[in-house]
Amino acid sequence: MSGKDGTGPFGAGPGSGRRGGGAGRGQGARSGMGAGGNCVCPKCGAVSPHTAGTPCSQIKCPDCGSLMIRG
Repeated sequence: MSGKDGTGPFGAGPGSGRRGGGAGRGQGARSGMGAGGNCVCPKCGAVSPHTAGTPCSQIKCPDCGSLMIRG
């Protein structure tokens, strides 16, 4: 700690080094699950293919009318 400011011997600034407070963004939340897969009715178990661009939660089950979920 040469500068006594917590930066270590090279004085690279606070937050540098192994435990630095970097501003990395990581992967974060993804917006969707992709085009493939199926929509499943949580009530009756009916399955229908997922349509790209339309969330399963906005599709009504063709058998019972309940909203579908991604499965």
